[in-house]
Amino acid sequence: MSNSISLSQRIEYGLIRAAQGAAALNTPLSWEKLEIDENRSVWASYTPNYQPNSALRGTETADLCIIGGGYTGISTAYNFSQRYPNKRVILLEAKSLANGASGRNGGMMLNWVYGTGPMSDEMTARVYHSTYRTIDRIEETIKKHNLDVSYRRDGCFEVFTDEERANEARREVTYLNQIGIPLQFLEADEVKKHLNLNGIYGGLFDPSEGQLNGVQFIRGLRPVLESRGVQIYENSRVTKITEGKTIEVETTHGKVKAGAIVLAMNGYTGKLGYFRNGFFPLHSHVFATNPISDTEAAAIGWHGTAGFSDDLNRISYATRTNEGHIVFGGGSNISYGYLFNNRTAFPGTPASATAAFDDMHRTFGEYLTGAHILSHAHRWTGTLAISLRRNCSIGVRGEHKNVYYALGYSGHGVTAANMAGKAITDIYSDDEQEWRDMPFIQADFSPIPLEPFRWIGYQLMTRLTGRSPRQPHR
Repeated sequence: MSNSISLSQRIEYGLIRAAQGAAALNTPLSWEKLEIDENRSVWASYTPNYQPNSALRGTETADLCIIGGGYTGISTAYNFSQRYPNKRVILLEAKSLANGASGRNGGMMLNWVYGTGPMSDEMTARVYHSTYRTIDRIEETIKKHNLDVSYRRDGCFEVFTDEERANEARREVTYLNQIGIPLQFLEADEVKKHLNLNGIYGGLFDPSEGQLNGVQFIRGLRPVLESRGVQIYENSRVTKITEGKTIEVETTHGKVKAGAIVLAMNGYTGKLGYFRNGFFPLHSHVFATNPISDTEAAAIGWHGTAGFSDDLNRISYATRTNEGHIVFGGGSNISYGYLFNNRTAFPGTPASATAAFDDMHRTFGEYLTGAHILSHAHRWTGTLAISLRRNCSIGVRGEHKNVYYALGYSGHGVTAANMAGKAITDIYSDDEQEWRDMPFIQADFSPIPLEPFRWIGYQLMTRLTGRSPRQPHR
């Protein structure tokens, strides 16, 4: 790493801090810290000896070339290689597996899919159960292959900080139970037996949800896929795609000629020219505390359950790992950020987001009395793909119908991106019964204005309305 920061980096860092507001501007600059801090998640810290595969060099051929080594790419490789053991599959990852949002998230395995809009009773149940089955499959995969993956599945809460919204949720649970969806509404006193959160009026509890270390899961599946013949190249950034009956995928040092490809890059998809007006990369800041014991957790009010999220536009969410870390995200307008012209890397993080992490920590302490004294072991930033309607889309496109894609998970990617791998494999196989008429299959994205209106609009929306991007998923 160089000993000095360039003028362009200083300017961009200043723009970020200005967009974050007065709190950021009052935080002292530390260029040395900006250079040396690592954007490393707590999830990655549990695979310290992982060695990425070598890069692609030369020209290879494949039946399917998957671009992206996160949840979408790995789940597609897993499902596709299981169904087509004799087809050649190549997966290309720009850096290392789980380097993107799949390894830099809050870790919550949640049901539902964002941005579906109004649905019939039948479709509501279908969407819920499609995610429920996906979480089942994640757990089954871990057990089947004896993967060393930390996860828990003892349920998550959505808590309500407003009495009217709590009453609406109480009525909603009655309706959902009638159509076969096993959610529970707990009054505030009951919620506090699990999570003694301040300022809540009740909570919606889903006992099937949980938390997953995605880095362990994705990297743990690499030898499983390789044993099936899947060729995985890391440090292989794709620079160009030329569509045709045979698609050419060029990397920095090589090329793949494939009958079909999968765009499995979510927030990075626009870098290759796809869906640039359909979503914007949103940078989400997250921190994890040092591990605490069950006794210490109980002292601040965390008695059990995998995690919670709240009902506010500046959504807060938290989960506790088996190792004792509490992971927290959101809770502040500056806990999310959009960079001009769809930039997919938040420069200098975590140091450049100090004000955001400090603001988030205050919210953390407001929910859990005494939590403000807990120190951070890790701070990181992940890049999400946010569409205007907060909807995701899974499908196929191109003149030859051989460009498959999945993106736009808008914060529900742990489950939705794992679901995408099976959906893509089924669509490829013309076996679409499970997905027929689902609102996220071949879904259109509402166009987002071009720059500079996109950046200006985001800043105005978050700073003037006090809202961070959120859309109801039910």
